[in-house]
Amino acid sequence: MFMDISSELVHSLLPIFMVTVLGTSMVTFGIIEGFAEGAAAITKVFSGAISDYCGKRKFLAVAGYTLSALTKPIFPLATTIGWVFGARFVDRIGKGIRGAPRDALVADIAPIQLRGAAYGLRQSLDSVGAFMGPLMAVIFMIWFINDIRAVLWVAVIPAFIAVFLLIIAVREPKSAESAADPQNRLTFTDTKSLPMGYWLIVVLGAVFTLARFSEAFLILRAQDVGLPIGYVPMIMIVMNIFYSMFAYPAGAVADRLSARALLVFGLAILFIADVALAIAVSPLATFAGAAFWGLHMAFTQGLLSKLVADTAPSDLRGTAFGVFNLVSGLALFLASFIAGSLWTAFGAPATFFTGASFAILAAMGLLLYRPKTRS
Repeated sequence: MFMDISSELVHSLLPIFMVTVLGTSMVTFGIIEGFAEGAAAITKVFSGAISDYCGKRKFLAVAGYTLSALTKPIFPLATTIGWVFGARFVDRIGKGIRGAPRDALVADIAPIQLRGAAYGLRQSLDSVGAFMGPLMAVIFMIWFINDIRAVLWVAVIPAFIAVFLLIIAVREPKSAESAADPQNRLTFTDTKSLPMGYWLIVVLGAVFTLARFSEAFLILRAQDVGLPIGYVPMIMIVMNIFYSMFAYPAGAVADRLSARALLVFGLAILFIADVALAIAVSPLATFAGAAFWGLHMAFTQGLLSKLVADTAPSDLRGTAFGVFNLVSGLALFLASFIAGSLWTAFGAPATFFTGASFAILAAMGLLLYRPKTRS
């Protein structure tokens, strides 16, 4: 939770800091966001496999959290975009390193009969952090009279608290199940055995990612239509409120409806969000777009993973998820680059209308294809 508070505080102000204080172009901003988020997605592939192979999860989790914490002071100290790029890139690498080992560590620590509750608690704390970070950004922007550098220093404190708590309070269990097993290594030599249905899901996932570029563009859109700089982080607060409110009900519905139906519904919501943000002429309209964006996140997060599991053979699911995350990471880089380039060349509406077009394309692919489910 503390690292989420720190990261979301930075994330809610960094786009404005880069564009208004450092004078970054939208194309450069898109490249930085794409590289950073893509790096996190790609790193997750290998960190999870390494933790399985070595049987050590806490070490990688601590390394990832520490790496992210060490980048936090660089943001307020940065005087050039190069420093911001380096810090943002390393911060997301840290997120990628800690993500999969942390989730696996939760399963190792929690009793099997309470594992669902443990993951539910983790998701709840993530949501609290995602809400508290932007809220603190708004409060401290008022306190420090819109001094972005001063507010960015605040993010340093919860980041190092997170590292301290992980080192001191979390103990990695010693069990035979944590022993290294060469069979757990991620390999790509068997990808030829993956069925065509799986590869279509990979393509759909990439198009899905193109439709949902970096959320940082929501922040810039809010400023673009006149929201005062001190209140811009409210966009992330609204998005996360709707995300956290509907995530559990959406998960419950997923037990009764097909993942395909919910993904199409989520893409329809994303289309509405993109159109709302494209035609927005006031801060209130951007808040509405952010609310739909959060609702879309609630209905779609994790569902593509279900489709991957349904279409991949059980003995190749590790490799299947690895390739899926790799392609999604590359698509995220491309999406942010396209968004920044369109914004620079044609303005903000073109960026969001293009996102809406990709959402339609992904929905059409889901409606037209009928994969065979594997056990």
